[in-house]
Amino acid sequence: MESQRRNTNRRRESRRHQEQMQQHVIIGLICLIVAVLVFGVLKIVNSDIFAGKYRERIGAHIDPVKPEIDVQLLTINPYSRPGIKTDEITGIVVHYTANPGATAMNNRDYFESLKDNHENQVSSNFVIGIEGEIVQCIPTWEVAYASNSRNSDTISIECCHPDETGEFTDETYRSMVQLCAWLCLKFGLNETDVIRHYDVTGKNCPKYFVENEKAWDAFQENIRLSMKNVPES
Repeated sequence: MESQRRNTNRRRESRRHQEQMQQHVIIGLICLIVAVLVFGVLKIVNSDIFAGKYRERIGAHIDPVKPEIDVQLLTINPYSRPGIKTDEITGIVVHYTANPGATAMNNRDYFESLKDNHENQVSSNFVIGIEGEIVQCIPTWEVAYASNSRNSDTISIECCHPDETGEFTDETYRSMVQLCAWLCLKFGLNETDVIRHYDVTGKNCPKYFVENEKAWDAFQENIRLSMKNVPES
């Protein structure tokens, strides 16, 4: 009888162990399926994250710095908005429009017209107007035809000016500082990552900042100060 009881207990223990193992296997399979599904959804939503390319930072300390932006995206076309995805953003390039007195929307509409007249291949992610208005022409995750060899890893900003000197109005200047500070925070950059078109190709652009190095240094310092005054999240 004692032997039978021991055998019965061993069988019960064995069944209990098998049931526990089965439960562990089922739980493991469920976790694996959930992980695969989550990975698949994230990959569909933003495949570039997994490719190590375009990525943005988020946080409560970034959004309050964002300036007011009038989003007027160009139509996708080969001449001004090719729809090509950028690589990881490593810089911001400042330009001047070289057409004194034109507004931000004037320049945006010129970019848009290229899809029909095919006169040129040129554009910019943002245009800042003489009164400080900011117009976005192309998403930050798409290439703009602005900065030559740096098109694929930079954000471009065209800046309007009232006369041939290329000097910016106070309103334009303030918007330039604020937009650059926000973009630096958004992409994990600092003020030294904000460069001139001149620094890419040697072109006299933006004219005023190329011909006045101290003004350019002061501009970068203002960006730094704007970022420094932002509280961490």
